[in-house]
Amino acid sequence: MPNGRSKRSRSSGGRLRLAGDVAAMDKLLSDDYIGISMTGQVNTKMQQLDRMRTRKFVLTKLDLGEMQVKLVGSIAIVTSRAQVEGTNEGVAVQGTYRYTRVYQRLPSGGWKITSFEATRVPGSRDPGNHDAAAPKAASSAPQDGPS
Repeated sequence: MPNGRSKRSRSSGGRLRLAGDVAAMDKLLSDDYIGISMTGQVNTKMQQLDRMRTRKFVLTKLDLGEMQVKLVGSIAIVTSRAQVEGTNEGVAVQGTYRYTRVYQRLPSGGWKITSFEATRVPGSRDPGNHDAAAPKAASSAPQDGPS
């Protein structure tokens, strides 16, 4: 059951991103998943999994906070703030981002991530690339974090 109990944690999807677990991430993302980076780059599920598989985007740190969950029927909308470190296309990325992730509850009771969007918080550190794509970490259950 989604809830906003975690004030500062890594999402299970975030742990998967940090570990590079493409197979597990494949199970968390819906087939019609769409992720939108802070630069407006749109990624489908296959594109996102390919970015993980080829290590084009690599997270080394993902600390979440200020999480809020809104339930609307079988949809959960999760927002949070994240401190991120990693690389995008080989360029260092570091900064604070706001996330919105949309989950859909399956008839089985599980959750799939259907949509993700990230926006860099103005003034946050991002020394190597101010236009780098924000991470798309995922979660198997909304209470663990956004993506």
